[in-house]
Amino acid sequence: MTLVILLLISLIAVGLIALSRNRALIETIHTLATLATLALGITIAIQVWSNGALIALGDLLRVDALSALMVIVITLLGSVAALYSLGYMRVEFDDAHLAQTRTFFALFHLFIFTMLVAVTTDNLGVMWVAVEGTTLATVFLVNLHNTRTSLEAAYKYLIVSSVGIALAFLGTALMYYAGAAQGEIAVNWNALRTAASSLNPQVVRLAFVFILIGYGTKAGLAPMHTWLPDAHSEAPAPISALMSGVLLNVGLYAVMRFKAIVDASIGVEFASRLLLGAGLLSLAVAAIFLLTQQNYKRMLAYSSVEHMGIVCLALGFGGYWGIFGALLHLVNHALSKSLLFIVSGNILLKYHTTEISDVRGLLRSAPLTGGAFLVGILALIGLPPFGPFISEFIIFRAGLESNAWIAVIGIVLLVIVFAGMLLSLNRMLYGAQPENLPCGDTLRWSLAPLAVNFALLLILGLTLPPAFVNALEQIVKVLGG
Repeated sequence: MTLVILLLISLIAVGLIALSRNRALIETIHTLATLATLALGITIAIQVWSNGALIALGDLLRVDALSALMVIVITLLGSVAALYSLGYMRVEFDDAHLAQTRTFFALFHLFIFTMLVAVTTDNLGVMWVAVEGTTLATVFLVNLHNTRTSLEAAYKYLIVSSVGIALAFLGTALMYYAGAAQGEIAVNWNALRTAASSLNPQVVRLAFVFILIGYGTKAGLAPMHTWLPDAHSEAPAPISALMSGVLLNVGLYAVMRFKAIVDASIGVEFASRLLLGAGLLSLAVAAIFLLTQQNYKRMLAYSSVEHMGIVCLALGFGGYWGIFGALLHLVNHALSKSLLFIVSGNILLKYHTTEISDVRGLLRSAPLTGGAFLVGILALIGLPPFGPFISEFIIFRAGLESNAWIAVIGIVLLVIVFAGMLLSLNRMLYGAQPENLPCGDTLRWSLAPLAVNFALLLILGLTLPPAFVNALEQIVKVLGG
């Protein structure tokens, strides 16, 4: 019952907000739904990690250890973005633009709903529908400002994502067909995993190729990443935070589910080779664009391509440490990237530009925003004492043991990314601030929820709490590590 309530909260919030004609009421519904979803999400995750999987509505909804982690990521970072959006939207759209405000908050909760459905259903067909739903929920948010560039970004996002999700559907259908010769098998992850040894191996290979390309498009993997920099740079900051910090993880979540079936059916080599190739290509593409990037929101978007590549490398390296590192890095990237996109919203409101060359003296003109951006970038590029350093260390340690040359190439590409992002950061933080730019942080108190991100990044960089390690180990077993 708790799983159904979790989903209903966001869905009811969508309806109530859509019917509201008062801004204060919209914000109240938004806040209450956000906090209720977070509380219930944490409760469900603790229950699953303590007592095992939760099942509801027959076999339609099922939350195991992996789903529980994704529920925590969605509800926690959704809450951070939601609370920041209260102040952000008041600056972006005043009371004369109530329609845009109502659209934003309604679609925000529809976005949360579709992501929660995607990670809590055991039915692979419903998961596909939910992932497609995330596109429909966010495409209008990308074009919320209704400018030429935002319309172009939304159109590109819709077309590329729809092509990708169509390929994912074909892969899902092929995976079901792979077991058809053995009798009727439900299109459920649990059923397909149980029957994996009886699946047609040739069809399984073909299915996973389509799955990786299809859901890899949603995860922002190269070369299907082309929608990501445009969409993430045009969407409002809270939505960019969720798209980059959470939605990409949902795409990889689907890949991980299918990889577990493929590994159990034909062994780990086939999927690992494809993931290593996709990961290395994504790292290379990101490194090229990050070295000469001129737009700080696009810089963060290409960084997401890089980090999704790192997670793919980890899954390709495989074994206990590869999968453990991949899961830990998903969490670390979600925390750091959502933080940075939210801070980028403050920078945009302060400087009214996304061009790196036009942002100067950030530390002097907006000390809190500049300091948060500095710490966030240092965490994102993998410097200690932050969480991404630990997860990247674990991943490339696993890589040096199993695929040394690929790991070495990956490390070299990381150094290029490191140099490119530090160069851009230096240009923004220092120098003479623009004339007539008042000093002081925009939305100072709206940044308060980011203390959660900072605290967790530090905790995961300095120590791994035993309860969290136990949860990740349960997920490793689910994925067959």
